[in-house]
Amino acid sequence: MDAIFVEGLTKQFRSGWPGQPAVTALAGLSLSVRRGEIYGFLGPNGAGKTTTLKILMGLMKASGGKAEVLGKPAGHVASRRGIGFLPESPYFYDYLTAEEFLAFYGHLAGLEGAGLKRRVEALLDLVGLAEARDRQLRKFSKGMLQRIGLAQALIHDPELVILDEPMSGLDPIGRKQVRDLILALREQGKTVFFSTHIIPDVEVMCDRVGIVVKGKLLASGTVEELVSRGQGRTVEIVCEGFKAAVPPAITAARGQVLPRGNHCVVVLPDPDRLEDVLAGIRLHGARLVSVTSQRGSLEALFFHPPDGQQAGGHPGERV
Repeated sequence: MDAIFVEGLTKQFRSGWPGQPAVTALAGLSLSVRRGEIYGFLGPNGAGKTTTLKILMGLMKASGGKAEVLGKPAGHVASRRGIGFLPESPYFYDYLTAEEFLAFYGHLAGLEGAGLKRRVEALLDLVGLAEARDRQLRKFSKGMLQRIGLAQALIHDPELVILDEPMSGLDPIGRKQVRDLILALREQGKTVFFSTHIIPDVEVMCDRVGIVVKGKLLASGTVEELVSRGQGRTVEIVCEGFKAAVPPAITAARGQVLPRGNHCVVVLPDPDRLEDVLAGIRLHGARLVSVTSQRGSLEALFFHPPDGQQAGGHPGERV
């Protein structure tokens, strides 16, 4: 049984103005998250990521489709007990200390006495905040707040952790700290489902990735599976000595020419056109310096998704 199963999920928001059409945030979204994996939900702002997470948490009702969490309908009380959740912009009681904050959420989760005290101490150690246990949250940095927020999400030892943009707004050190914590959760056997628009974090951490654009899942799989589909493969040709304008063969192959001192770099998006481009370069009197095959990337797939759809959400909206 999957930790998360979504099929044909739709969500529309009514416009605030009479006569205006409803805004579609989700348009038949389908995905599944296996138990024990880190799944990255990748998409631009406005693609429907936060809306999906709110539906999974039972904070919002879908307009249609099916969503199950831990084998129960999304929002069911039994499924919520097994979920730890950290929203993108949480509000914390900032006059509480880190220890008081975790104890407060532990009481809400039904923990008491010595068991709660041990759990708080273990989580403070896990997120690297044991030395800040008596410091008020209003004195925490953004990275420290993210880490204490993760500790809050883990206070009741959930099997599924859902995070909305956990690395957003963090500096490189803060991102690494949160990234290491997420990887540690997988080592503990937990399932992590997190939304993000930061591509490198997905490439480093995730077992599988889903790319969502305009409320639809465009692609899903491991990073290697996604980048091997062809959208991300390029060839970089370095040459020098063009005696004329850009050869027609480069233009026909949709190649991009980038001047670099005495050389120029031709980025070729279609490796199958390589021989034609090389012949065109030689025909125009240029000298070939090097040819390098570039590994595909999620970034290339993200900006040039299948079926000609562009990775852009609904303008002006945060969904």
